Amino acid sequence: MALPIIVKWGGQEYSVTTLSEDDTVLDLKQFLKTLTGVLPERQKLLGLKVKGKPAENDVKLGALKLKPNTKIMMMGTREESLEDVLGPPPDNDDVVNDFDIEDEVVEVENREENLLKISRRVKEYKVEILNPPREGKKLLVLDVDYTLFDHRSCAETGVELMRPYLHEFLTSAYEDYDIVIWSATNMKWIEAKMKELGVSTNANYKITFMLDSAAMITVHTPRRGLIDVKPLGVIWGKFSEFYSKKNTIMFDDIGRNFLMNPQNGLKLQSLRKPLRRLFLISSSHCCCCEAALPVWK
Repeated sequence: MALPIIVKWGGQEYSVTTLSEDDTVLDLKQFLKTLTGVLPERQKLLGLKVKGKPAENDVKLGALKLKPNTKIMMMGTREESLEDVLGPPPDNDDVVNDFDIEDEVVEVENREENLLKISRRVKEYKVEILNPPREGKKLLVLDVDYTLFDHRSCAETGVELMRPYLHEFLTSAYEDYDIVIWSATNMKWIEAKMKELGVSTNANYKITFMLDSAAMITVHTPRRGLIDVKPLGVIWGKFSEFYSKKNTIMFDDIGRNFLMNPQNGLKLQSLRKPLRRLFLISSSHCCCCEAALPVWK
């Protein structure tokens, strides 16, 4: 019986339709080599587990109880790409694709229809509390893709795609801040990335909760038309006893994501090909929070 699978790698999706439940994980890896050029021994497939453990190469796909068109994520680098990844960056390696939000803030931030959308999210969006909010702590909201994790570059492990000093930063921030993850993608992928990076299981800090794309709203801007944004009002409405605009800061590589709350947003340099860069931690003072917050440059 055919078992269609969709594999995400390098920002693209690959459909696997020729394998059956009798084929093995190694058969899948060998087929993926023909599609991506990544050798089986360099592939790591997220989401393939047996009894809570990663599936070995000899496990049959039928034993994984996968539903048709299940999506899994692959990590791995082509042999011919390794030298390029580890080499020095070109002069124009960093290209920021964003726009200045200042002129549109006044027209968008307080528009009634946008505030109504936030109210609906507060009422309807379900938040799974991973660790209870702590009394007296401020709030740090973090984006994932290109902020914590370079999700399009190729690597063998999540650690290679992680922003350097991530765990040291989160450990330091956790002393004064509750930490929330908010990514413009599906919760399934957020959970997989946080687990691969060791963020959701780190003993030195805890994640309060995570939000996905369903918590975002769509707003209309005069110059850019319809765009999706991350309104912190959703969090403030759901947890008003703990968080507000006076004690919240959000880090994101895309400035428009905090179009509804620009005074609480800090745009970071987009993280791409982290093996080519070295980011240093410094200390910065948040405009809306009294405590010093360590940030990346």
